[in-house]
Parts: sequence; structure tokens; C-alpha cells
Amino acid sequence: MELRDTTVVLLGGSGLVGHAVARRLLEKSPRRLVLVALFEEEARAAAQALEPYRGMATIEIEWGNVLLPAALARLERSAMLADSAHRALVLGDLLGDLTEEVLERSLLYQILTRYRPEAVVDSINTATAFAYQDIFQSARELLAAARSGTLDAAAVEAHLLTLTMPQLIRHTQLMLEALRRAGAQAYVKIGTSGTGGMGFNIPYTHSEERPSRTLMTKSAVAGAQSLLLFLMGRTPGAPATIEIKPTATIAWREIGAGPVWRKGKPIPQVDCAEPVTLADAFCDGAAVWKDLGHPLEGVYINTGENGLFARDEFATVTALGQMEFITPEEVAEYVVLELEGRPTGRDIVAALDSATAGPTYRAGILRAQALSRLDALERVRGTRSIAYEMLGPPRLTKMLYEAYLCSLLMPNVRALAAAEPAAFAERAHQRLREDGALRSQIVSVGLPIVTPDGRKVYRGSVVIVPPAAGDPLAAAPRGWVDLRPAQFGQWVRRAGEMVRQAEERLRPDRRMESGSDVDWTAIDPDQSIDPAAFATWVFRFEDHGERIKR
Repeated sequence: MELRDTTVVLLGGSGLVGHAVARRLLEKSPRRLVLVALFEEEARAAAQALEPYRGMATIEIEWGNVLLPAALARLERSAMLADSAHRALVLGDLLGDLTEEVLERSLLYQILTRYRPEAVVDSINTATAFAYQDIFQSARELLAAARSGTLDAAAVEAHLLTLTMPQLIRHTQLMLEALRRAGAQAYVKIGTSGTGGMGFNIPYTHSEERPSRTLMTKSAVAGAQSLLLFLMGRTPGAPATIEIKPTATIAWREIGAGPVWRKGKPIPQVDCAEPVTLADAFCDGAAVWKDLGHPLEGVYINTGENGLFARDEFATVTALGQMEFITPEEVAEYVVLELEGRPTGRDIVAALDSATAGPTYRAGILRAQALSRLDALERVRGTRSIAYEMLGPPRLTKMLYEAYLCSLLMPNVRALAAAEPAAFAERAHQRLREDGALRSQIVSVGLPIVTPDGRKVYRGSVVIVPPAAGDPLAAAPRGWVDLRPAQFGQWVRRAGEMVRQAEERLRPDRRMESGSDVDWTAIDPDQSIDPAAFATWVFRFEDHGERIKR
């Protein structure tokens, strides 16, 4: 895409990589650059630092935790965890359905739909944010409370808020929907391997374990995010999806001298002039050291998120055979080149696309043979196998049985399109009353059958989609064979649309078309009804569930 005169939202815009990306983007003369940071002072400082490079672009700032609802996004995590109403809100948004209310509450959604950027660059270390909530420590504390009899709802809720996968999945869902609704053309994620490109032998860890479970969680989340982005890139209506994944230490922002900060606070300089016994040194309330009243100072190299390294720390981690390093400017260059449509060979999503084993010609040929064999066995046994509820979702099984009923009652799609829904539904019910084998098959696989009047159901010992509280029939669209005219009559409407599509293909100006661009697998309204073709049609045209990459 052409970056000139565009709006670009930069998530994590105050970080080491974010700053480098911002500088590189400003060289392309965007109309507006929106910097999003966790804290206001970080966002303002980042904007100020970019002032000499902005040219005619407008730089705007937003701040807060984009992984949370907007109302809680500027709270410290400890404050959020301490409030039962806050915990309930976050857990509801994480574990419940993705509703309009959940979307509209999200800070990420609000920012993207407010600015409607052409491109979004995401340099937030999402894997670290989720993994370092430390599910292992939380689980140990939860078990200890349970064993001591002190377990309460607050502890359970706090633990649930450390679960990484629900957070990552919901974040990705929100991101996709926000990007879609904002009309974004491209999304670039700057990811991580979690280990700086090293393997399970990484010596830089967080405990005696090598590597620590926390670090492995970070890598696991990073890998899961890559695959979710892979799926995003295969989703119709999604923006072009790119992930740049550095596998080395990213450095550096500055080289300087002065107070040394760790985790956002200066390290106090202390001293212990005389040795003490182990018992005194590590007893409760031990304070055998003297605070010298000033922070530790020294020469440092600022590596952004990883902190201030001393000379020898930096030399060790970047040494040949260790993590080595890559500059943020190089990462930024990859980002901008990919946005401009210039492949760098560093896009993880494109790499996965090219490396996966997709559908094959051989399998396509064999599919026809398999279906022919299945047809022959059905004829021999005098039966018809529709669905056993193995594939999922139950809605597919429901559609296959309903479409099969249509095929039993109507000679072709065109006849179905002309049917009267109420009378058609009654005929379907009569057929099920008479055909005990078909009725038994439906209820045996776990699908209730709703009668046309909506007052009664046929059911078996297993119900895959149980009735909803308050309104039992609310579950019917998700996995019940529904003979109510308004619902079963949907097939009449669908058949009408299939006929319309066929007539469109036969327009005088298109009648002679015979190239490979013609939809040769389209439904012929004058042929008999094929349940699988009907279900596929619904997935393609109603659910927009067609595969876009082969």
C-alpha cells in the first residue's frame, strides 16, 4: 500500500521497536500517526521525541491497556484485581460470548474505530503481557488456599485472570473485528520467539528450571498467536496480515550513564559492611543492610523492554552463539517494506502459508472415488447415511438432515423454491412420523426434532445442544431439526436464491462463458437436491465461510 497521506495506528508506540517504526513511517509522509502506549507520560514523551521527524504529519496519542475494557484500561493491574466488580467485568468479557457490548467496551476497539487507520502496526509484546501473569504461581497459591480451607471467590477469579489462552483468543477476536470495522488494509504484528532465537538450552531463565515454565509459556503464547494470525490472514474481509518475529536481542535505544532503573523504579544502593549469620540474614523482618540514600548508578545500554544492561551483560547476551542481536531500525525496515508490498522474506504468516501442506490434486480425484464407494454401499444396505454428529458444529448436522428432508419431498431446487412454507413443513413432519428409521437416526445422534407448531419435540437419550433456560427453543437454530414454518421455510428462501444465482449465470451476455472462472460446481436448480451441496452453499453464501487460500 501507499503510506503517503494515510492514518497509521502504532500500538506500543513508546517502546524501543515502536519508536524505530514510527521514525521510519514518518519518512513516508503519512497524514496522521497515532501512538498508543500504556501510560500517558510514555505516550507524550514518545510524541515529543518524534517531533523533529514528523514533517507535515499529525501525531496523536492514546494511552491505556488495550487488552482491557476502556473503563479499566488506565488502572494498575493490582487495582483491577482488588475490585470484585472490575474482576467480574473482565471475566465476563473474556469468558462470555463476543457480543456488541464486549466489542464496544474494548479500548482497542474504540481506538481503531475512532481513527479508522489504513494500517495498524502492533509492537506490543503480547506474549510477555499474558505469560508473565504467572499462571503457575497463581495455581500454587490457589491449591494452597483450597487445602487450608481459605479459598474464596476472589482467589478463583484472580487465578482465572491469569489464564493465557482465553486472553489471547479474545484479544485476537477483538483485533480482527476492530480491524474489519475500521476498514484497515494491513495489520503488522511484531512478535517474539520468547527465547531470543535460542532453544530449550537457553541459559537466560527465571528459575532453576532451564528454561523456566514462565519463559516457555511466553514462547507457547507467541507461537499460538502466530497461528491465530495465520488464520486471520485466511479470513475473508480481514486486512493483509503480517508478522515479523525477531529471533535475537533487540538493541538499543541509548548508551549513557546515571541511575539504573529496573521494572520502572531506580535500584536503591545499599551496603552490608559486616557479614551476619544465615539465620539473621534471612529471618522474617531481616534488615541487616544500610540504605545509602541514593540510587545505584553506572554506565548502561538501554535495550528497551529488556531494561538497562551493564557493559558485560550486553557483551554476554549479544556474543556470537548467544542471543546475538538485531537493531530496532532493521525490524522497522522490515515492517515498512511489508506494508508497501515489498516482500522481505521475514513474514511469518507468509512463511506458514508457503510451508503448510494444503489440498492436493490427488485427494480431489480420490474424493470422487470415495463418494462413489459410499453411494454403492448405501445402495447395497438399502439405507442413507446423512450425519453422525462427528464433524461439528451441531448446526451442520441439523442442516444436513433438514436438507435431506427437502430432497425426499421435492424433485429439485426449483420445485423447492416454489413451495409454501407451512404446507411444506407439515409434509416434512408427516414424513418423519411415517419414517421411523430416519426419525430414530436423527434423535439418536443427539438432535431433537421440533414439530411445526413449536409445542412438542422428539428427542433421544442425548441432546447435543441442550435447551436454553427460559426459552428452550432458542437452542433450535444451533442444533435441532426445526420444522416450524418460519425456520424450516428458510430452505424455500434459500432455494429461491439458488435459482436466482443460476439465472444470473445464464444471462444472455454470459451464456457462452466456458472458462475456468465459471463456477462449475454451482448448484443446478433442475437437478435433485444434494444435502451436502445445500449445507456447503449456506456456509459459502450466508456464513461467508469459504476458503480463500488453496
